Amino acid sequence: MINLKQKYALSNEGARAMVIASIANVFYNVMLFSPVVLLYFLIQDILNDTLAGNATFYILGICIWLVLMIIATIVQYNTCYFSTYKESGVRRIALAEKLRKLPLSFFAKKDSADLTSALMDDAASIEQASSHFIPQFIGSIVSTCILAVFLFFINWKLALAAVWPLPLCLLIVAFSSKVQYHLGKKKSRASVEMTEKIQECLETVRDLRQNNAQESYFQVMKAKIHEVEKRMLLCELGTGLFVCNAEMILKFGIATTALAGAMLLQSSEISVLVFFFFLVIVSRLYDPLLTSLEHFAAIIALDVNSERLNEILEHKEFTGSEELAVNGGDIEFQDVKFSYQDGKQILDGVSFTAKQGEVTALIGPSGSGKTTVSRLAARFWDVDSGKITVGGQDISKIEPESLMNLYSIVFQDVTLFNNTIMENIRIGDKNATDEQVMQAAKLANCTEFIENLPDTWQTIIGENGKKLSGGERQRISIARAFLKNAPIILLDEASASLDVENETLIQRSISKLIKGKTVIVIAHRLRTVAGADKIITIKDGKAFVESKNI
Repeated sequence: MINLKQKYALSNEGARAMVIASIANVFYNVMLFSPVVLLYFLIQDILNDTLAGNATFYILGICIWLVLMIIATIVQYNTCYFSTYKESGVRRIALAEKLRKLPLSFFAKKDSADLTSALMDDAASIEQASSHFIPQFIGSIVSTCILAVFLFFINWKLALAAVWPLPLCLLIVAFSSKVQYHLGKKKSRASVEMTEKIQECLETVRDLRQNNAQESYFQVMKAKIHEVEKRMLLCELGTGLFVCNAEMILKFGIATTALAGAMLLQSSEISVLVFFFFLVIVSRLYDPLLTSLEHFAAIIALDVNSERLNEILEHKEFTGSEELAVNGGDIEFQDVKFSYQDGKQILDGVSFTAKQGEVTALIGPSGSGKTTVSRLAARFWDVDSGKITVGGQDISKIEPESLMNLYSIVFQDVTLFNNTIMENIRIGDKNATDEQVMQAAKLANCTEFIENLPDTWQTIIGENGKKLSGGERQRISIARAFLKNAPIILLDEASASLDVENETLIQRSISKLIKGKTVIVIAHRLRTVAGADKIITIKDGKAFVESKNI
């Protein structure tokens, strides 16, 4: 059970359901063969002229078989499909829940195309295999082995002639798994790279046209597409080399059974009836396995899909206490050191305090680590060493979602949703009334442009707010922060997309908002930080207090 859970990225219930589905397929396959046994006795009675006395037995046998076949079909269908699709929903929800709890360091190593491929394509591949391939493959192997053992009780010589291809076939399949895995991994990597390129093309098509770079870019994209095509052909070739040979060997079992049976019949070691029985059985013995082998490549390829999903499901989460025990809103950095996954040191012993009721401005050259400081303050990452506290409580000991209740954040990169303006602002507080949303929008200087839109507050703004200008999108983001009304405010280039007039209005609104709160502002413009209580320069991984009470 544990192995299935790990191998196919399943929940406990999903692994249990797969075992039950495999057992159901064994039962279903055995039921398919049971009429052959009934046929054996029927022919025996016909040859012995005793059919009339056993007619009731055959009628009853057929009725029982029909009932069992109906039950087997229903059970097999329910366990293979209903349970699988339920598990598919559980898996996707588990992935979404896991992503919600992962640190940003994980997302820094993954781009959106890679994660989208894992959540959609990999999950779908496992879903299809779990319902159509894996239980059937396991069921076909087990049922074939059960029938093979049954044949040995009838005549071991003929049974040996019939089943010798089975172990050889399984050895070929087992040997090919590593080859198939490596081919599948390369195909998956090529597919992700192609998806990344296509997604990048869609996102940058305006810039490509503007610079007449479509042709050269499309050549690169074509190369990625052709690489996927090549990898898929290699996977199919790898499958054909192993699976087709295995299928061919299985069919040799019919020939060897016929040859061995003829020799045994000639020497009077078996009857015509036994010979006929074996020929009928062997002609059907490997049918379930032959069908399952056609999907063998898809089953092997699941190792790659499962690895990608398990990478998400098994990644270390940010954990901590859900109880906040903060005393005030001071944010204190104590000898904080931090580097991203490439190992480059970004912060090297940063120490400062952003006090409650004050505006602390962070300035410094591009790439100095100003944004990193603000995101560390909200525990988007954990520090390498040192400590960050909020109200005296170490933020590394606080559960991230509980910690975020203390923060309203406006970053330079604004994310909006394809929904109404009203609902985009309401993200700041899902329980806010329309009047509260409008008040927050007014503080962010949004009211004028919103009321000039065709549907005013109910205007659908498109994917990532594409129907709005850069300044309007930024102000919507600021309105969210006002609506949340948290005790700590982080503003990273919050006014970067605003003109001078709007920036002045926003600064006035912020001055009303920050009363009694902790505010950290990041900006390049001097006028943006002119009213700050403390200005800190981040340079060469260090923090320097430039001035105070400006």
